[in-house]
Amino acid sequence: MKDIQKILILGLFLCSSGIASFQAHDGHKKDIVETAIYGGIFKTFISAIKEADLVEILQKKGQFTVFVPTDDAFAKMPKGSVESLLKPENKKRLREILKYHIIKSRVPAKKISSGTAKLKMLNEKRAVLSSKDGKIKINQANILKADIMAKNGIIHIIDEVLLPQE
Repeated sequence: MKDIQKILILGLFLCSSGIASFQAHDGHKKDIVETAIYGGIFKTFISAIKEADLVEILQKKGQFTVFVPTDDAFAKMPKGSVESLLKPENKKRLREILKYHIIKSRVPAKKISSGTAKLKMLNEKRAVLSSKDGKIKINQANILKADIMAKNGIIHIIDEVLLPQE
């Protein structure tokens, strides 16, 4: 009986320490970049923002909304295009594309009701946010998961890379 009590106490301790560990990774304590890194499915996005010198912007105090494409979203792009964009000579184009994923304010999913809205992105271009039948899109990209909170904004995970019109 004492062995069972010891096992139960040990189990409760391990469970509570796991929760504490998870809470230490709470997005409200991490900036957008740290939160995206912790997500583990945004390696290409992280590499791209580093190459485009946008990390510092996304670590600043302030309120941002970032539509972060998954690695699978980047993989859907035409063969060789990601590699080409990551080259130093294409940095300006890469910055334009990545800034088209960022808004200078918080836009939580609950603010998106049915209908459409045009949003001014960080690159000064407009994107169309729409909601229909409970599904939210930005341009043609589906929002796979909304409202991942960070201390300086919100991440919405999307299934396509947003490309601004030339």
